[in-house]
Amino acid sequence: MPCNSEELESRERDALAPYAQFSEYSKGRKVHEPPPEWRTQYQRDRDRIIHSRAFRRLDCKTQVFLSGSGDHLRTRLTHTMEVAAIARNIARALRLNEDLTEAIALAHDLGHSPFGHSGEQALDDLMSDHGGFEHNKQSRRVVELLEHKYPAFPGLNLTWETLEGLAKHDTVPKPPLGQVATKFHHPSLEAQVANLADEITYYSHDIDDGLDSRLLTEEQLERDIDFWRDASWRIRSKHGDLADECRHYFIIRCLIDDQVHDVVHTTEDNIAKAGVTSADEVRAQSKALVAYSANRHKANLKLRAYLYENLYYNSVVHEPHKRATMLLGELFEYYEQHPKAMGEFVQSLIPEHGLQRSICDHLACMTDRFVILEHERLLRK
Repeated sequence: MPCNSEELESRERDALAPYAQFSEYSKGRKVHEPPPEWRTQYQRDRDRIIHSRAFRRLDCKTQVFLSGSGDHLRTRLTHTMEVAAIARNIARALRLNEDLTEAIALAHDLGHSPFGHSGEQALDDLMSDHGGFEHNKQSRRVVELLEHKYPAFPGLNLTWETLEGLAKHDTVPKPPLGQVATKFHHPSLEAQVANLADEITYYSHDIDDGLDSRLLTEEQLERDIDFWRDASWRIRSKHGDLADECRHYFIIRCLIDDQVHDVVHTTEDNIAKAGVTSADEVRAQSKALVAYSANRHKANLKLRAYLYENLYYNSVVHEPHKRATMLLGELFEYYEQHPKAMGEFVQSLIPEHGLQRSICDHLACMTDRFVILEHERLLRK
């Protein structure tokens, strides 16, 4: 007999920790739907995210380097897949709900602008008089409004727990009708894991892309970053001299493993001290339970500052971003004057959401390549 959703929920009860988020206790969806037959609620969320257009567009959106800059450099999509893999590993170690963790990780950047953080800043500046722009909030707009493939509701109609995981610093979504609103300070452990896995991923893999692009060197990193130097020594001691690509891979794998171990053990201690016995008790805590140790947090802050100075603001990376984001500004002005150029669906948003927010939605959904092509089509005639 096939494994149905009730059996999958029973497996969760047997395998997960009491403070995990169980599928059967989901607060539900904004629009009620019959439960999936062969999947849990969070597996359905994950599948809807993967099959969305917004997810596919991540393949042509910048992570650090402009999309198309190099065959091996990460895009927003490959970054997202790496986040999901690391998040699942941490969730498994902590006996949390892997499916919910994965769904949140896969959706966390659906609202990201073209041209990476430079594009996000450009849209925020353009929207300064109209509510601003922030990619976490935009991810919520994508899954609640801008995806439009289902006849019964706008968006993807994801569960409350997945939406909660996308809220981050934004307001936690209201529970569906019939559910009691509760004041929570933090999201589920699954959401906290996805958030920290994002940080682990971009710190580690941005170093990899920096080395691949030759904007960073091993000599620099060994001189300036203590835990790179330590990992490098361990790899050389164990494996001797390796080819550059292999050595870089093993060092970065070592960095990721170190961070995952640190997070798992620190979080286990935090959970034990808090004494939580349910997902809602986790939400009621005064501080997040998924965390780095104090020493690792301090080291990561140093690495973050180092990457901003030596990689993200390097002229090779930053100057193309500045030129590219100028295109966003020029397209924004053009659409203000010619809203019908945006297509029927975006035009249908204007009466309720306003012209500027609808333009922002349209631009944020674009890939790097499409911005360039659309600018060429509309403004370089």
